[in-house]
Amino acid sequence: MPYNNISVIGLGYIGLPTAAMLASKAKKVIGVDVNQKTVDTINAGNIHIVEPDLDVIVKEAVLQGYLRAVTTSEPADAFLIAVPTPFKSVKKKGLIPQPDLSYIEAAAKSVARVLKKGDLVILESTSPVGTTEQMASWLADARPDLTFPQINGESSDIRVAYCPERVLPGHVVRELTENDRVIGGMTHKCSAAAADLYKIFVNGKCIVTNARTAEMAKLTENASRDVNIAFANELSIICDNLSIDVWELISLTNLHPRVNILQPGPGVGGHCIAVDPWFIVSASPEDSKLIKKSREINDSKPDWVVSKVKLAIKRYLGRNNSVKPQDLKVACYGLAFKADINDLRESPAVSIAKKIIEINRGQTLLVEPNILEIPKELSGGKLVNFSEALSLADIHLLLVDHYSFKSQRPSFGEIIDTRGIWNSNSDIV
Repeated sequence: MPYNNISVIGLGYIGLPTAAMLASKAKKVIGVDVNQKTVDTINAGNIHIVEPDLDVIVKEAVLQGYLRAVTTSEPADAFLIAVPTPFKSVKKKGLIPQPDLSYIEAAAKSVARVLKKGDLVILESTSPVGTTEQMASWLADARPDLTFPQINGESSDIRVAYCPERVLPGHVVRELTENDRVIGGMTHKCSAAAADLYKIFVNGKCIVTNARTAEMAKLTENASRDVNIAFANELSIICDNLSIDVWELISLTNLHPRVNILQPGPGVGGHCIAVDPWFIVSASPEDSKLIKKSREINDSKPDWVVSKVKLAIKRYLGRNNSVKPQDLKVACYGLAFKADINDLRESPAVSIAKKIIEINRGQTLLVEPNILEIPKELSGGKLVNFSEALSLADIHLLLVDHYSFKSQRPSFGEIIDTRGIWNSNSDIV
């Protein structure tokens, strides 16, 4: 099928770049998002996220008439659903977070209204195993006049498949094109139809499997990284207790040809690694002991960082009797969940900064070069630039290894380095 008209539901960090790449191949793309501001921004040829090179591609696609954004679904030949899949908040400690599929359900019902025979629906959102089948059921319930693969198999009117994104923020444009894609259709024809669509802009391989395996592959990729990061984070705590430089230790250990320890940090953030392992745990709680423990280790690291800040404050005030607690300035360097992006979702740096604001009787300075305003939950802090923080702060807490932070190290005060770029003569976190 030629797929001359393609709709992308959800114009966030994955949906917008995907829509832009399709439009760059002279395909008519309809982007759908519930946020009117996002829609207006894109239709003006601009973008609402930070991603290198994306602004140029979007502007060109809009100017040439290949990309436009709307707030409600319109007819198309193929629909790609790329909406959030968070987990529900846990009200009681110790309970396993459960996935929230409400965004996918809403997107499916929106798409169902405009489906016609021969259309393709692809779920891209990272999802628990079985979500593609659930989405197909929502579609079938909304459109009893059409047939779907869960009942009619290869002869169904509508093709349904799952294809997760596998890109790194900051490199999305390149990786959308170069990376291999795992495509899991509900039938062989569904997989083939989805592969044909991705071949429009993907130079990597399109590897076909079934929907459940494709869903699990994405979760496994992120759970694997989470487990490895947990080892590094646990190691950093042990090394701190034993007065060992964890950064030097890891660099020496990684000289072994079959060892590759990841770098520790203040926790794990983002919309994937900090979330996806819970989808596995919630589906098989008795058998995912290592995955669950790794999640708990990484989730607890921010509290450990805060405890280090408390000790640093106590040391500083003890050495400087003339400084009153209400005059103390603590700087938090970085709020994003990873370096050189503006994405604050599930960021451990944000949760740490929030707790610092609560415990610090003085002023908390927030340094994040990729945003123009701080989120409401950090309203008690003050957004400043890098130079201001270096000159004003008494306690320096490095949370994100932004490139701009590597140019200079604080020359005075207490330094807590969670990323290892200022670690000389500092607390190793």
